[in-house]
Amino acid sequence: MRSDTGHRLFLQRQRLAAARIGPDPDAPAHRALQPGQARLAIEHFALTANNITYAAFGEAMKYWHFFPAAEPGEGCLPVWGFATVVESLAEGVAVGRRVWGYFPAGSHLVVTPGRVNAGGFVDAAPHRADLAAVYNHCAWCDADPGWQPALEGLQAVMRPLFITSFLIDDFLAEAACFGAEQVLLSSASSKTACATAFCLAQRRGQPGAPRVLGLTSPRSMGFVRSLGCYDDVLAYDALTGLAPGVPTVYVDFAGNAALRRAVHEHFAGTLKYSASIGGTHWDALAAAGTSASLPGPRPTLFFAPAQVKKRSSPPPEGWGRDGLDRRLAQAWNAFTTAATGPEPWVQISHRSGPEAVLVAYAEVLSGQADARQGLMLSLA
Repeated sequence: MRSDTGHRLFLQRQRLAAARIGPDPDAPAHRALQPGQARLAIEHFALTANNITYAAFGEAMKYWHFFPAAEPGEGCLPVWGFATVVESLAEGVAVGRRVWGYFPAGSHLVVTPGRVNAGGFVDAAPHRADLAAVYNHCAWCDADPGWQPALEGLQAVMRPLFITSFLIDDFLAEAACFGAEQVLLSSASSKTACATAFCLAQRRGQPGAPRVLGLTSPRSMGFVRSLGCYDDVLAYDALTGLAPGVPTVYVDFAGNAALRRAVHEHFAGTLKYSASIGGTHWDALAAAGTSASLPGPRPTLFFAPAQVKKRSSPPPEGWGRDGLDRRLAQAWNAFTTAATGPEPWVQISHRSGPEAVLVAYAEVLSGQADARQGLMLSLA
């Protein structure tokens, strides 16, 4: 067996700040391929607040199950990135082909390709059979219409988040925004919130289109306002300045329980819907009582794969898979045009090596990462 031990990021599931870099269990030195398997060398991957959400909801949403860690209490952080097939005993999977997919934050991944076709393949490893299918698909880069080499960093950082944002917008539009006149987004500087605000803003001028409001930290207000997607941007402590009688939908990207309670209590009887999306404020997820005790509608976790499944179904409920892909591609192209303008929304920062990855993870976990920066990391 080869000597390449690779590297992988491991986290303590119950103490997310406890992180270490260890040998990658899927590297050539630690795992020989079995018939039907292939080994991917992970070239680089994005790290955003969305990955912190994966960790914060790792137990409830089974994110830890995708890439099991051998040590009790540890987990492998899921990320989105690019990899190359470096060994293959799987039919139809050629060495040298490049793929885009959902990987562990590491240097390697052994997959069991199934349903191999012109677009890519599904990782049919037995432990992934009952997990959300959207995360199990790997796309061939040379067959992906959304892949642009010059925008690869933007794709890795923003495309998975944008898909979630597109689906949130679609979900709210389908429900006529639950009769609300405004949508309030927490953690408004987070990339998923910004992309959601962009999608919502595309409806300006249409009958019933809601105003889009953002809550963020004082240091991020200038950046959030510069995007032009929000009708108003407020600091968290300015929440009470909003008129409490306006019918409102709350889209919670922060996951801060104290903030959620403040929003529910402020809008009381006029809060039409409360959607829980992320956990950027991961250290305050359970700080202010249970959701059951909140006034107004009970917060509902938005699970993007469920909306994908619904919209992939045939009409009238869905658009069919081709219809969903077409609408998503149109929205993504509009977003990339805006995000790569004279003042880019995201400035890609490349970092490599174990120490650099640990530092970057600590920055994102603590909320200290620059909102305009997109991190592309490598443990190769």
